[in-house]
Amino acid sequence: MTVRSLPAVGVLLVAVALAAGCGSADTGQPSAAPSDSPVSAPPATGLPSVPMPSALSPTVASPTESPSASAPPSAEAQGPTQRRPASPPPVVLPQRPAGAPGAKQVVDAFKAAGLKVPHPKDRSVDCGPDGLGLGCSEVIATDAVTVYVFPDEISAGDIAETWRNQSYRRGAVVLNYLEAKTPAAERPRYEKVLNALH
Repeated sequence: MTVRSLPAVGVLLVAVALAAGCGSADTGQPSAAPSDSPVSAPPATGLPSVPMPSALSPTVASPTESPSASAPPSAEAQGPTQRRPASPPPVVLPQRPAGAPGAKQVVDAFKAAGLKVPHPKDRSVDCGPDGLGLGCSEVIATDAVTVYVFPDEISAGDIAETWRNQSYRRGAVVLNYLEAKTPAAERPRYEKVLNALH
């Protein structure tokens, strides 16, 4: 075969390939009708058919992907869900020592002795961490004096030392005059009534 005959051979091969591709039309065989489905149905053989993948089926993870990467974690994998209480538990204040008078008892003794204790308010909640956090057991505030009762005498002594000249302590009870309107000359009368309670 010479170099000059190479183009003619190439043209001949192309013509044969074209004729082979169009041969089905020349043989009189009807061409297959176009189908809506991209996959043709398998021939009826009487055997159970194998499901064919469709365009809507989920993608299969590639060998390099882990199954957990494509699927969301289950509830068990995330652990149990913990519920928070609707409201915080109530603060439990320490008990006053046995034998110590209660704050209301002290205020009632002041009133019985004719001393002024206007507008008494139970502010024991201020003893806890949500209030002043003083660690007291009871508090009743009046416009004249505030009565604190502590769970022990050491705690009462510490707070009385902090308030210095604006307080008076007897045992676990501390009288506070910081926010009171009691004149200094009247304070010994309150202290005398408190001393009588012990």
